[in-house]
Amino acid sequence: MLGSRAAGFARGLQAVALAWLPGWRGRSFALARAAGAPHSGDLQPPACPEPRGRQLSLSAAAVVDSAPRPLQPYLRLMRLDKPIGTWLLYLPCTWSIGLAAEPGCFPDWYMLSLFGTGAILMRGAGCTINDMWDQDYDKKVTRTANRPIAAGDISTFRSFVFLGGQLTLALGVLLCLNYYSIALGAGSLLLVITYPLMKRITYWPQLALGLTFNWGALLGWSAIKGSCDPSVCLPLYFSGVMWTLIYDTIYAHQDKRDDVLIGLKSTALRFGENTKPWLSGFSVAMLGALSLVGVNSGQTAPYYAALGAVGAHLTHQKWGLEILPRLVS
Repeated sequence: MLGSRAAGFARGLQAVALAWLPGWRGRSFALARAAGAPHSGDLQPPACPEPRGRQLSLSAAAVVDSAPRPLQPYLRLMRLDKPIGTWLLYLPCTWSIGLAAEPGCFPDWYMLSLFGTGAILMRGAGCTINDMWDQDYDKKVTRTANRPIAAGDISTFRSFVFLGGQLTLALGVLLCLNYYSIALGAGSLLLVITYPLMKRITYWPQLALGLTFNWGALLGWSAIKGSCDPSVCLPLYFSGVMWTLIYDTIYAHQDKRDDVLIGLKSTALRFGENTKPWLSGFSVAMLGALSLVGVNSGQTAPYYAALGAVGAHLTHQKWGLEILPRLVS
């Protein structure tokens, strides 16, 4: 008697536990039967309360989605919902600012925040320029057809006005720096405007992107020191360009089919199935340049340990990469 009650009680506990697992709704009657409950018609699953509102999320995409609807196309035009590009623009700045810090001191937090703001604005401006140039191409590619200008959410005129606003704010950030850095920063504007065009005329648009995205490796040092030290800044800039060639070549492989169809070029198309040897060469060049930076700036063991970790990561990333054949000739 006690044994049968214990067994029934155990089955009941098991049913209750299973009922709390995801997807329990469709199994509620079966679970009730497994627990020994009568399967009469009046057995119903408990009503689920209505959701009280949108779940709180701090992801960039959720923040953009929660913004006022009229602002959302402009935030997406800046790619605020996809912040990885902002990080790729910002990180070379942090390398340079960190290397320029006095030995034993933290990097200048004011400069880090200033350059972070500038990275958001200039990445947004670069994306706006890119989408203005590429709106006809973007309409033909599934991945980019929903971009605000290509989708018709923002007119070309409004995007031009928005670009002017972003560049004005970015100029305000630049004017917070010393005169040398102001001139150096202004020198990058030609690259920002022209790099989106490179995919039309050369198989090396990733090189143009690298020259643009890593300008902060020069600017960060000069903002702290007052001018660039070529023995440190030039190999740091070069290493950043090599890094961009690595990650953006990998990224470009996803667009190979569309690029061939609409007549655009990339290093992914240039390298094809030989991509991995090229990536290996870029990785060696990047690590060699960063080693030279360490020697010329008097770095110690932790720097080279971090450099070894970077090399290991690049190796893992390269060998885990699957290069699919080009489907369209």
